[in-house]
Amino acid sequence: MNPEHVSQMIEAFKKRRTQYALGKTLPLPPQEIDALIRETVRLAPSSFNSQSSRVVVLFGAESAKLWSIVKEALRPLVPAADFSGTDRKIDSFAAGAGTALFFEDQAVVSDLQEKFPLYAANFPGFSMQSGGMAQFAVWTALADVGLGASLQHYNPLIDAEVAKAWDLPTSWKLMAQMPFGSNEAPLAAKTFIPDETRFRTFA
Repeated sequence: MNPEHVSQMIEAFKKRRTQYALGKTLPLPPQEIDALIRETVRLAPSSFNSQSSRVVVLFGAESAKLWSIVKEALRPLVPAADFSGTDRKIDSFAAGAGTALFFEDQAVVSDLQEKFPLYAANFPGFSMQSGGMAQFAVWTALADVGLGASLQHYNPLIDAEVAKAWDLPTSWKLMAQMPFGSNEAPLAAKTFIPDETRFRTFA
């Protein structure tokens, strides 16, 4: 193992942070960002090499449409007197250059449950873990090229409208939304809980 490569990998992990102040400036053309996301998801691990993760990448007006769907889904649920805060929050996501929507294909999960009944109860959890790794990998890759992002979860509230808007397969289950764009504010310092709380090592 090359220590230099490990150091570069850790530095990439350090860049992956939550950024709410997003802008529309991209360091690469949209097609290259799209290719980066695709390749990153391809390389992310999955249980039984199931490759259950699915991603929809939205740029520009398509991304704005997604956040309009979110806003309208929330409007009847949030008291009118409190909606201005929600409005600003959703607008901050729409202010980015794009959004990656992460799904897990339930047809793949069901197929694995049929093929391996001994593990049937575990495959939904395995799918969630695969999706989480794909999300982390994409978030890190975007950060490494200078883009800010955050991970949002307005599913299942928006599931039906998202599937309708982009004509998606019914087996695709929405798991997360990742708005991304240029970093328009400094990232806050990250804090960590004590190692003694989090780790145990035995040798």
